[in-house]
Amino acid sequence: MTTLTPVLSANWDRADSFTLEGYRATGGYQALRTALGMAPDTLVDLVKASGLRGRGGAGFPTGMKWGFLPKDNPNPRYLVVNADESEPGTCKDVPLLLANPHVLVEGVIIAAYAIRSSQAFIYVRGEVLHVIRRLRHAVEEARSAGLIGKDILGSGFDLDVVVHAGAGAYICGEETALLDSLEGYRGQPRLKPPFPAVAGLYASPTVVNNVESIASVPAIVANGAEWFTAMGTEKSAGFGFFSLSGHVVRPGQYEAPLGITLRELLDMAGGIRPGHRLKFWTPGGSSTPIFTEEHLDTPLDFESVGAAGSMLGTRALQIFDETTCVVRAVGRWIEFYAHESCGKCTPCREGNYWMVQVLDRLEHGRGTEADLDKLLDICDNLLGRSFCALGDGATSPVMSSIKHFRQEYIDHVTQGGCPFDHSRSTVWADRPLAGARAGEEER
Repeated sequence: MTTLTPVLSANWDRADSFTLEGYRATGGYQALRTALGMAPDTLVDLVKASGLRGRGGAGFPTGMKWGFLPKDNPNPRYLVVNADESEPGTCKDVPLLLANPHVLVEGVIIAAYAIRSSQAFIYVRGEVLHVIRRLRHAVEEARSAGLIGKDILGSGFDLDVVVHAGAGAYICGEETALLDSLEGYRGQPRLKPPFPAVAGLYASPTVVNNVESIASVPAIVANGAEWFTAMGTEKSAGFGFFSLSGHVVRPGQYEAPLGITLRELLDMAGGIRPGHRLKFWTPGGSSTPIFTEEHLDTPLDFESVGAAGSMLGTRALQIFDETTCVVRAVGRWIEFYAHESCGKCTPCREGNYWMVQVLDRLEHGRGTEADLDKLLDICDNLLGRSFCALGDGATSPVMSSIKHFRQEYIDHVTQGGCPFDHSRSTVWADRPLAGARAGEEER
């Protein structure tokens, strides 16, 4: 595989790509006219046939999720787009919304029509104010053009779209915590069941989809399910953004078919920075088990990555060369998860906190080899025991890094600090533990 498949990014080089005029000049909103001429159930079947799977990380079939809405529930139906992109290393939705917000707006209208919803919400991470402004402008452009509101394009279909700015909590990327936040409550995950399809926003049937999932719908409607399934693999159809960051010559967004390999992507990205070699990388952001050089030819689809011991996630490929300390990198990730834990469940709240302490000890040469077993024991008590996937995700870099780089952890113990930066280890040797609680001694 040597070619990219620019679909969502096809017109990013246009100066007016984010405007209604620019979007329409490249065929924008033609798919909406096609969709409004179809029966809603036919649209759902089309998306099912395309094999589109959620692009937010879990990879759940999008059409199947739409079909889960109960037909006998008298409550209104809601469509919620999750644009609370905040996973470390994940950076695909923000550039998409900046360069081409109307493809999401068109996807929202089509998806809302398909699930018979008259109210849609786009929940955007509050820190990305420039994205919020551009998206709200796109929604107002569409409203002024009669594409949102009453009797859209004379079809009799009514829809209102609200762009909601979140308050900046990583946990609100979890769909039920997002719904609580949208309702005005503190963002914390709900116990499931009931699932959002049955009792979601305002206890009503709700579909929650990622930005990229919804933005892919117009192209599927315009080109057909067979066009979409011709790309990717048998069980992971279509295309997606692969976000390369870190120690690569040309980091950025690479829109390619699922099943492409990191080796192929690196060839297009100019390779690892000159004079260095690949050490480890994440296939789907920091909450997925890390890979090493031996996984360069693993097809980047849901099944292949899973079989190799990780998760495709959001296709956030963070690339690290041999100058990177694994212990330090993992420690910074766990500090993030400890900070962003909502605190609702004990395993996540306490487990991440104590992993920070242990990793800090190890990094600065104050740990022992027994601390590796302690980390794995904490992970064992955290994995599968938290309200949401934050707890599970936090164990991934810890367990996988010990699996692939156990000797490097031991070197920190035997050499009295980080072998990659002795001066930093010496300066920090006597500093307080990261995140230590007042009045609490090191355990």
